[in-house]
Amino acid sequence: MNEVTVSSACQCLGVSTSGYYAWRKRQANPAQKYNDLKAVYWQHHARLGAPSLVHDMHDLGYSMSERTVGRMLKKLGLRSRIARKYKYTTDSNHRLPTAPNLLDRQFTVNEPNKIWTTDITYIRTKQGWLYLCVMLDLFSRRIVGWQTSHRIDRQLVCDAFHYAMARQGYPMGVMVHSDQGSQYCSRDFRALLLTNNCVQSMSRRGNCWDNAVTESFFHTLKGHVVHGSVFATRKEANTVLFVNRTGFIGDFFI
Repeated sequence: MNEVTVSSACQCLGVSTSGYYAWRKRQANPAQKYNDLKAVYWQHHARLGAPSLVHDMHDLGYSMSERTVGRMLKKLGLRSRIARKYKYTTDSNHRLPTAPNLLDRQFTVNEPNKIWTTDITYIRTKQGWLYLCVMLDLFSRRIVGWQTSHRIDRQLVCDAFHYAMARQGYPMGVMVHSDQGSQYCSRDFRALLLTNNCVQSMSRRGNCWDNAVTESFFHTLKGHVVHGSVFATRKEANTVLFVNRTGFIGDFFI
C-alpha cells in the first residue's frame, strides 16, 4: 500500500502544506489559542460574545465549541459589551389625542412602504444627550428615515418623517406606528401624517412589545455601534452613526 504524504494530501484537499503545519502548531499550543481569541475579541471592539467569536476561531483553524470559547473568555476576564436598557424617552403622560393600535403586533408585511414603525432613543455624549428618531420599514427592516437633535420635541419626529418620505418617493397610504409619546400625538405630527395621506397607529400605553421591531433595532444599534461609548461631542456621535448624511443608518437593517 502506497503511503500518502502530507504534501500530496494537502494538494488533494486544496490547502497549502505550510497552512497545515501552522494549523497543527496552533492546535498544540494552548497559549496561542488564547492569544488568537483575544485578537479577534478586540478586532470586534469587544462587542461579540462566544456565539459569534466561535466562528472566527473556526476560520483560524481551531476546532472548538461555543462553550469552550465561553470558558476561555471567562478565564481571560473578557465579556461582550451588552447594550444597557434605558428609560423611556417619550412622555405618554399627557392629554393629547392618541390613535388606536392598528398594527396590533402584525410585524410581517408583504410590500415596502406599507407600514413604518418609529421611535426615539438617545446617545450619551459629554455635551449631553443626542436624540435619534428613526422610521423603520417593516417589509425591508431597513431604516428609511432618521433625524438627530439635542432636543426631544415634535420637530425631531417631523423631520425624521419628512426625510423618510423624501427618500422613499412620497408613498401613499403608509401606516406609521409609534408609542403614545407627546411628540407623536402633537398637532404638528398628526397634521403632517394627514397631509401625506398616512394612517396613524399607536402602541398601548407603556407596552414596548407593541413596537418590538424598532426596540430590537435600537438594541442592535447600541450593542454593535455605540457599544457603551460616551462620545466627546454630539458631532462625533453623529459621525459614528451616519458616516455621511445618507450612509450607515440607512443601510442598517435587522
